[in-house]
Amino acid sequence: MMIDYAGSEDLRALALKVLREYRINPDELTIIQGGSVKTVWKFKYQGKLYCLKRLRQTLDKALFSVWAQIYIKNAGGNVPGVILNSGGEPIAQYNDQLFVVYEWLSGTDLNFSSPKHLSLALEGLAKFHCASKGYSAKEGARVSSKLGKWPSQYMSMKNKLTAWKEIARNGGSSQHKSYLNCVDSVIALADKAAYLLDRSGYSELSSGISSAPVLCHQDYGKGNALLTDEGVFVIDLDSVTFDLPSRDLRKIIGKISENKNRWDIKTIEDILSWYSNINAVTEYEKQVLYIDLLFPHWFFGLVKNQYDKLKDIKAAEIERITRLELSKLPVIKEVLEV
Repeated sequence: MMIDYAGSEDLRALALKVLREYRINPDELTIIQGGSVKTVWKFKYQGKLYCLKRLRQTLDKALFSVWAQIYIKNAGGNVPGVILNSGGEPIAQYNDQLFVVYEWLSGTDLNFSSPKHLSLALEGLAKFHCASKGYSAKEGARVSSKLGKWPSQYMSMKNKLTAWKEIARNGGSSQHKSYLNCVDSVIALADKAAYLLDRSGYSELSSGISSAPVLCHQDYGKGNALLTDEGVFVIDLDSVTFDLPSRDLRKIIGKISENKNRWDIKTIEDILSWYSNINAVTEYEKQVLYIDLLFPHWFFGLVKNQYDKLKDIKAAEIERITRLELSKLPVIKEVLEV
């Protein structure tokens, strides 16, 4: 057996012990990612490449996402296959740690700044969403779902934004002053989005009889979308959750808008068009997506680092994200009555 020695001997020994659960004695073994609970090894066995991954999830959460991946693969979806251990289980347990073996994918990361790559990424995401429909969690799995929860989540985030004003008043720093100068206009956006969501088709789309819900990836972007000879494949499904497709679409649109520092209706329309080539987005779904784009997710995501996670955020960052949030109003007005 040939082993690459550029890494920790302890991690190598651990991988070899875990692979015994699969009755695998690898020909080659390389540590790809270490330094935390989440560890990734690449190994070769009988001429094929595989990935061994140590999970940082609890077993009930892992059961939900790993069986979801198996379901999507069996439905013809674009995800790596999961290799079962000698006991027929998809998750191996060793020393109170969880491990999964996947097929290794050879491919390149998609560049979401490239229109060509972005179109491929959206079609890949749509294929992933379609293949996930009908998934039902196995016994013992903790179901992750955001369906029907947007109104309460909007309210929770707005309440936090309001509560943080008191902390900011007592803070006195430039960051706190910037927060106080910006937050009321941002809360007004949150109120507008909540009002519109309540009057939209959201409840019907999220209901048990709706065909719209899928498994959302929640972190679909560079590093999790690989271009292979067989098309785009989706990896790292640890955070999958039931929701409307717009959850993943909103995050993609928001990231691109942040990088460009502006909102662009053409980009949004292109994204919906590319996605709809595989999984058509209805007018009701578009409306709900536009409402979700209106909500100040990106402002909240930044300032919670300051008030929830006690990280130092610069005043200029707060002011920049506020300008970006407020600048989307004219764009959203083109498609919604706001």
